[in-house]
Amino acid sequence: MNSKENRKETIAFDDFLKLDLRVARIIEAEDHPNADKLIVLKIDLGNETRRIVAGLKGHYEPGELAGRNIVVVANLEPRKMRGIESQGMLLAATSEDKSRIVLLTVDEEINAGTACS
Repeated sequence: MNSKENRKETIAFDDFLKLDLRVARIIEAEDHPNADKLIVLKIDLGNETRRIVAGLKGHYEPGELAGRNIVVVANLEPRKMRGIESQGMLLAATSEDKSRIVLLTVDEEINAGTACS
């Protein structure tokens, strides 16, 4: 499958503006107790802390995630994942064959909660 086949439908610019993309700092990470591929992240969004559940197991060890600055969708409706509520979604790139997941990180020092545009 090539990248053109993976593209989703075009959205209006106003729909994109509805996304609240923010920098979040990972405070801690641990394996999900009821899932083989999920990691539970505690993140700092500047004015609040949240929990995000992500399918990163096998690509990252929980111990290597703390302290990283990532980009999250902060206004996504919460969703339970294997019994734990995820309060947002992180952004990551996935290889075509799904064998590799790479977190979208912010290398420069910037405050947690900073809006992305």
